[in-house]
Amino acid sequence: QVQLVESGGGLVQAGGSLRLSCAASGLTFNLYVMGWFRHAPVKEREFVATINRSGGMTYYADSVKGRFTISRDNAKNTVYLQMNSLKPEDTAVYYCAAGRSKSYSSNDYNYWGQGTQVTVSS
Repeated sequence: QVQLVESGGGLVQAGGSLRLSCAASGLTFNLYVMGWFRHAPVKEREFVATINRSGGMTYYADSVKGRFTISRDNAKNTVYLQMNSLKPEDTAVYYCAAGRSKSYSSNDYNYWGQGTQVTVSS
């Protein structure tokens, strides 16, 4: 059974940093592209970042480019999202997801975590 478990969310002031982690089990981790998405109230779920199987290629939404960094450790079956210079508009539930190919669409990811809340106060 595939499980993706996020951690690291919390409450932070604007300008602060958080590091999210997503631990995967039940799948061959290095065969999957990993992504982070977020879902804020009254908004649709949106793409944040994705990383290829080896970790050598990363892609970001324009809204987080230069502030967020996605990385992965295939030996630990874990993907990370380092979030710096956080803004109140980054407040959302953050989800990690696993898919078989690079995509900015949530429809193309096969497995999802339960989400972790990130709240940025002004």
